Amino acid sequence: MDAVTLSGLRKPRPYPAVSVLMPTHRSARDGRQDRIRLRNLLGEVRRRLHDDPRVAPDAADHVVRGLERAAGEVDPRHASDALVLFAAPHGEHHAFAIGQPVDERVVVDTGFATRDLVAAFTRTPRYWLLSLSDHRTRLWSGLGAELTEHARGGFPVEPEPIDEASAGRQARRAAQGGEGERRRQAMRDVVAALERVLARDPRPLIVAGVTRHQAVFDEVAGPHVTVAGRVDGSFEGVSPSALAEAARPALAAYEDLREVGVLSELEAARSIQRYAGGLCEVTELVEEGRGEHLVVERGYYAPAVRTEGELIPVEGMPGVLKGADVVDDAVDHVIETVLEYGGEVTFVSDGFLIDHDRIALVTRY
Repeated sequence: MDAVTLSGLRKPRPYPAVSVLMPTHRSARDGRQDRIRLRNLLGEVRRRLHDDPRVAPDAADHVVRGLERAAGEVDPRHASDALVLFAAPHGEHHAFAIGQPVDERVVVDTGFATRDLVAAFTRTPRYWLLSLSDHRTRLWSGLGAELTEHARGGFPVEPEPIDEASAGRQARRAAQGGEGERRRQAMRDVVAALERVLARDPRPLIVAGVTRHQAVFDEVAGPHVTVAGRVDGSFEGVSPSALAEAARPALAAYEDLREVGVLSELEAARSIQRYAGGLCEVTELVEEGRGEHLVVERGYYAPAVRTEGELIPVEGMPGVLKGADVVDDAVDHVIETVLEYGGEVTFVSDGFLIDHDRIALVTRY
């Protein structure tokens, strides 16, 4: 899942757009229990759609089949904390396994219930890791401590093999600098593919490779590609877990610098009256569409109730929730609203915003 996909999922759909959210177990032995739970939820969807006078019977069947197809697309070997399924009329369906608990529920509406996806997407550090090599340059999608190879959009990049029949001519060309040009052309292919990926899904970029490879990359990429951190060494054939571990110090250093930069930005915004701090003040401005850059501590969650259009946090007051219009997490609501208005969201370490009541906002005006 990337930012473009998430934005597309949050757009309105024809009724009925159905969302199924279900907690799952990471252990294989509990897989049967998860399958039973999913079958019961799909049964609930079928009953609700067939009892809904707004939904034609064939449309209800199409949506349920879409959910079944979506469930079949989830790889059971990639266990996670929750399963999120979406289906809408005209054959649309999606499936996501996310590393964040959800409340079990079925939602039938004119759009998908994306809040848990937004929370999972924004609360987990995401980055790209480019592993440079003479033989095969690979791009990895980083999600916390996990790396998954990005094997599309031009990646992996492999230089054209040398024609054995013309080995003598190739040797002469290499002596004249032709091999160096061949490497630069391969790196141009790497940079072109990388720029396309970053245009679609901008994230911090970690570059791994020996010094000479990194030097050629810098020469070809120029100032258009910003490198958040570097890992020196050859990582050809290294496992994803070992590569992620090697990149961890560079990523941690980048996060530290970024947090310092965020504090400077908040202080600058305060000086020109474009700042808000604390959940109540931030929520009001965000709902007016004024949120340009939201900064929030990674572990900050807060239930709330909505009364007369106003969102009121109720931390430490569980009795207030009975019979009220409950928002499970007002912080996630703020995050999603900022994204809907085209704003930016940055997460920082817990305790970092102690002087800002754990959440702060740079406003547009």
